Amino acid sequence: MKKVLGTLTAVTLAVVAGLSLAAEAGGSFSKSSCTFNGKKLYGNIQEVTSFPDVKVQVVNSFPDVKVKKVSSFPDKCGMWKMVTSFPDTKVQFVTSFPDVKIQYVDSFPGAN
Repeated sequence: MKKVLGTLTAVTLAVVAGLSLAAEAGGSFSKSSCTFNGKKLYGNIQEVTSFPDVKVQVVNSFPDVKVKKVSSFPDKCGMWKMVTSFPDTKVQFVTSFPDVKIQYVDSFPGAN
């Protein structure tokens, strides 16, 4: 009986740990602070092919954030200055399973 109880406890702990990791891996988008897992979705943005802070999918409708590329003062939600060094956030563009969906706009950037 003790062996069965010990095995059930171990299995329960493994399941709980797995669920915690899954929730952490999924991350969270915050509309109010314009962040994903604490990483800003504005500022100096660097495109990378591996180890991104955020995986981004470009869409034509129903984005999480409308993005305007700017050359200076990327200080508001959705304003991205693309850089090759010293980024605030590193993004990887993907076609499926994104963390955040964006739409490029010429005006009115921000969280949707």
